[in-house]
Amino acid sequence: MMTQPQRPIFITAIGTDSGKTLVSAIITEALQADYWKPIQSGLPRDTETVQSLVSNTVSQFHREAYLLREPLSPHASAAIDGVTIDLNQIRLPMTHNRIVIEGAGGILVPLNDTDFVIDLADRFAAEVILVTNLYLGSINHTLLSVAELKRRAAMGKFALKGIVFNQCPVESSEQIILHHAGLPCLLRIGKHEVVNKELVKKYAAEVRERLCA
Repeated sequence: MMTQPQRPIFITAIGTDSGKTLVSAIITEALQADYWKPIQSGLPRDTETVQSLVSNTVSQFHREAYLLREPLSPHASAAIDGVTIDLNQIRLPMTHNRIVIEGAGGILVPLNDTDFVIDLADRFAAEVILVTNLYLGSINHTLLSVAELKRRAAMGKFALKGIVFNQCPVESSEQIILHHAGLPCLLRIGKHEVVNKELVKKYAAEVRERLCA
């Protein structure tokens, strides 16, 4: 039976459209890891996007546990599809490789009446990377997310790896976030008109050493 040699990496964010899929592609490329999005709400599938951005031939791309039709919060999309998301039915894909897991939306996006997206990180004892994109109000949203992650990590099985800043970093905002969060900055991603394999490879080379530290 295949086993996991290292803890999975769980990519989450302060909200929807913060850049989780791009960061997932970069981390997958950096580690030549496998990629898995357990819950997909709406199309296009993020798995296809990540696959199109990864250059290495080692990474495998695993099927979703739940593939939901509507681009809504998973609990709402699942209700429309007539299903209930059950964490006990979501099992880590069998692989010899490390695996990057992409969450859906932000950390407290509900999966059902009981569970949230971040509960997946706890279920798989993952290392969590928080993606934040800087906008007016994002300092508050980021520090609230960090506080909740720390609270849950203290009671659970997952660990916090660090923060990725995505799109047009603002130095003063970064500094105050890192000061209060007490977490390392793993990567800063600028704003790019074109996102392709070459860009992903560039950032992958930049972040690789920090991921292995």
